[in-house]
Amino acid sequence: MKFKINKFTTEAQVVFDKTLKLNKVEFEGANKLKIGLGEQALNGKMLQKLATTLANTANQFNLKALFLPVLISVEADDFVYIVTQAIANNDYQVQKIDAETPKENALQSVTFESGKQSSIDKALATVNGMALARTLGDMPSNICTPTYLAQTAQELAKEFRLKCEVLEESDMLALGMGSLLSVSKGSIEPPKLISLSYQGKGNAKPIVLVGKGVTFDSGGISLKPGAGMDEMKYDMCGAASVLGAMRAVAEMKLKVNLTIVVPAVENMPAHNASKPGDVVKSMSGQTIEILNTDAEGRLILCDALTYAQKFDPAVVIDVATLTGAVIMALGKHHSGVMANDQSLADDLIEAGKSAIDTAWQLPLDDEYDELLQSNFADMGNIGVCGGGKAGSVIAACFLSRFTKDYRWAHLDIAGTAWVSGAKKGATGRPVPLLTQYILNQI
Repeated sequence: MKFKINKFTTEAQVVFDKTLKLNKVEFEGANKLKIGLGEQALNGKMLQKLATTLANTANQFNLKALFLPVLISVEADDFVYIVTQAIANNDYQVQKIDAETPKENALQSVTFESGKQSSIDKALATVNGMALARTLGDMPSNICTPTYLAQTAQELAKEFRLKCEVLEESDMLALGMGSLLSVSKGSIEPPKLISLSYQGKGNAKPIVLVGKGVTFDSGGISLKPGAGMDEMKYDMCGAASVLGAMRAVAEMKLKVNLTIVVPAVENMPAHNASKPGDVVKSMSGQTIEILNTDAEGRLILCDALTYAQKFDPAVVIDVATLTGAVIMALGKHHSGVMANDQSLADDLIEAGKSAIDTAWQLPLDDEYDELLQSNFADMGNIGVCGGGKAGSVIAACFLSRFTKDYRWAHLDIAGTAWVSGAKKGATGRPVPLLTQYILNQI
């Protein structure tokens, strides 16, 4: 799809009308359509919905091109960025396995009355990162394995001249990653620890993103219920999102250093799988009593967070579909954010607002951390309060024990990484938030 800035055009003209109900579309002849703004003040989320409606309307009525005036109430470049991102992201289609490529949507060109090409380029790079994250998330787990994620990283490295390293099980064993390997040992799929680095700012300390890559989560011996278990292919969306963010940054050629780390495993209930009550030693030397094998994401992340220290990071942000509890707290609208540095949490929340990919801060207090006590190890992998109470916070407290030496934040995206139901699919979140955060650091 083409996006451009041009005041003179023959495309179907869009008119924004405050007298029409918000999001309502009316046609005025073959080449003119009105879309309602309603009477309320327009914000980014509303503009995003309007743009999606325009794209869907154009596709429905076979309109190949649109011309959009810039709304006076919205700064031109913000308008161009939001609309471009919404329409381009709406163009994504799920590719069925071994099926023909989906037919292209009718809408193929959007022209803006004014704005900057850089706003279009930023939006398209972000959407390309989202498309990668969505594609990986939507793939079935028999295809998108830890090995497949490693190959995807290697392909990105080749395309954008990045540095890629993939550690095998023997390498992780030598490093003492007993926590990570306790998750993968019940699966026939070999684990991978993937790192991918982009260097756009000399010797500056890198931003490090760590993405949870559980390509399928059965729960292990603590087996999940069968209903809805197919959606556990999405348990690698943290990995997909950091790969997507890397793609966006590399495409924009930003003046920043960025490294992503992806611990990739499959969690299965084989004869040799970890059992509740087992004790393992993490790379940090801390021991963990595995009280629930379905709390596996934190077991792979803790070793990855320790490994991240080797990159001498300016900041570390982990991204994970970590807890169902965050859905109970925030639903499907906000990602949860917890941090050991308030300024970092503030920066992520502000980036989310700008990118219309919002996050909400949850506490990270000592009272919650105390619930990780164990009689048999330095900590348990779940809290002793029972009933799933404060599950998202306790999970973050667990991770915080491995992040004492740097500024760190945790994004729990279990509620935002995919949608269920008839429109089931990955969303590509939080690629926009991560990309905007990185842009804000330049």
